[in-house]
Amino acid sequence: MSLFYAFNGDADGLCALQQLRLADPRAAKLVTGVKRDIKLLRRVLASTGDEVTVLDVSLDENRDDLLRLIDAGASVRYFDHHYAGALPQRTNFEAHIEESPDVCTSILVDRYLASAYHAWAIVAAFGDNLQHRGTLLARAAGMDYTTTASLERLGVCLNYNAYGETISDLSFDPLELAQQMLPFADPLDFVRHSSAFGELCARYDDDMAKVEALTPARQMPGAVIVVLPEAPWARRVIGVLANKLAQAHADCAVAILQPKSDNTYTVSVRMPAHRNLRADEFCRRFPTGGGRALAAGINNLPASEVDRFAASFEAQFRTSR
Repeated sequence: MSLFYAFNGDADGLCALQQLRLADPRAAKLVTGVKRDIKLLRRVLASTGDEVTVLDVSLDENRDDLLRLIDAGASVRYFDHHYAGALPQRTNFEAHIEESPDVCTSILVDRYLASAYHAWAIVAAFGDNLQHRGTLLARAAGMDYTTTASLERLGVCLNYNAYGETISDLSFDPLELAQQMLPFADPLDFVRHSSAFGELCARYDDDMAKVEALTPARQMPGAVIVVLPEAPWARRVIGVLANKLAQAHADCAVAILQPKSDNTYTVSVRMPAHRNLRADEFCRRFPTGGGRALAAGINNLPASEVDRFAASFEAQFRTSR
């Protein structure tokens, strides 16, 4: 029998994986990639007697391979907060899926494990741009300001590390980060004793310093669009920058476009909670688009579609003042 974990390489996927591996320290085969590499189950070969756990990638995007694994006799657990569509009704499939905008996958795992490794769920909440939820969870756990700030910094840096066109763009392969995190039941010990954390923070600070020179390509009441340059640092900052712009423009929908080597763009969209509009529904109008209510994206937007995207974005989200 083999145990597989297929997990998003961002903060939420890593922290969900960390909690489950701490609870069940059996050897496992890990499958992951950059943030936008979400069709992970195509790389999992499992059959009767094998166990597969999927973390923080859309079921709808992995449906065909999920059914393949179920039909092959593997037992599959699925933890996620993205759009799922219809759930398979099979005895060897177990779903822990909630699309509420104020949860992330690690919070679902935290519930499943009765908060056995609660601090890692707080790290994930901060990394997944759920600052308010992360702060509330930290406060309820009796954490002081310094502890909370350290967990937030870790979450942001772990999430930043996942963005890039290929693994070579990243500071660390998510597989390597997962292995470096594994010995630490307390994320504060990872912060204090892991050299990876210091290296990650230094690269993050250097990359974010370059962001200061950026200005929006298009801006109007209710909508902001930023186009990044073609550079490795820009590919790394797109997710964190989207979150920061969403905080800075609290009444606006925010879109960030990053050119790729194949003449397409990666797009990250963030949506204010009070707007009652869904980022994922908008992004699914375009092929390779998806995500969740407050944070979504398009993996490959053709350059020829950029103007149509911008016009649609502004028409959908602009407001009158």
